[in-house]
Amino acid sequence: MHTDDFDYDLPHERIAQTPVEPRHASRLLVLDRKDDTCIHSGFADLGDYLAAGDLLVVNQTRVFPARLYAKKHPGGGRLELLLLKRQDAFTWEALVGGSGMVKSKVFSLENGIEGQVIEVLDGPRRLVRFAQAIDVHLEHLGATPLPPYIHTPLQDAERYQTVFAKEMGSAAAPTAGLHFTPELVQSLSDKGVSFAAVTLHVGLDTFAPVHTEDPRDHPIHSEWCHLTRETADKIHAAQARAGRIVAVGTTSVRVLESAAQQALEGMPIGPYQGATSLYILPGYEFKIVDAMITNFHLPRSTLLMMVSAFAGRHRILNAYATAIEQQYRFFSFGDAMLIL
Repeated sequence: MHTDDFDYDLPHERIAQTPVEPRHASRLLVLDRKDDTCIHSGFADLGDYLAAGDLLVVNQTRVFPARLYAKKHPGGGRLELLLLKRQDAFTWEALVGGSGMVKSKVFSLENGIEGQVIEVLDGPRRLVRFAQAIDVHLEHLGATPLPPYIHTPLQDAERYQTVFAKEMGSAAAPTAGLHFTPELVQSLSDKGVSFAAVTLHVGLDTFAPVHTEDPRDHPIHSEWCHLTRETADKIHAAQARAGRIVAVGTTSVRVLESAAQQALEGMPIGPYQGATSLYILPGYEFKIVDAMITNFHLPRSTLLMMVSAFAGRHRILNAYATAIEQQYRFFSFGDAMLIL
């Protein structure tokens, strides 16, 4: 296995810069693994490919306004922080942009709260400590972080949240869920399709390309996730009625498969809470997920490798080539795939 095996050429104009309106107006490429077919559909017609008894598992994480602006002391130079992970009430792991930011550098946010870089991590990552807890100030001070390939400002920050978003903690949205509207959720429910929620707080490492020649040498990132007893019971009930477990997004896949690995002997899945470093590459044997809704992923990314593990590398790359030819929109604000 080589990282180059998961590369493809994407015309720049195929990277979606803005979301479609309404959300469910995005396109849907339906990839059937059994008969090797690609059907071009619309997300609003998702119910045509689901059946009563199926269970959709969504990620209810919410993106927090993690981008902060500050000025350095002394000198007053401009500084940008992107909060990644809270260590305690005052300490955060962050990406720090600005010249001369080294250990012990002091800065202040726009409301005057002071902070200090207390440890230099790898690359632009820093451990920063604030003089007071800043959680309550983020809604006023922070801005919604968008992926680095999106250059058009977002007019409505809620458009980068899913309709399922409840648990604050992600630096990026679980984008497969962005296509759902309350109306679509209701129509699916009326059809007999059920919903269950998990939580996985998405980190920016999800966008990181794999630079190692062998993807197995790539240091996979860890993310916090939670699958409740209620969701585990819904999965058991769906399986008992021969319904399919449909993961909405690669983040939901990661939670489901992580919980399955930790389940008690004789149980397909159980409650789980904690960190997951599950790295799904071709050859992985899926334990819970029967179908997957996902966006189109970056070349050489761990997410492209995950969907390749689920559907087969050649099948996925052929589907991507078809999507490019048919002018689908790619990445976070792009169109969707349903892999059956």
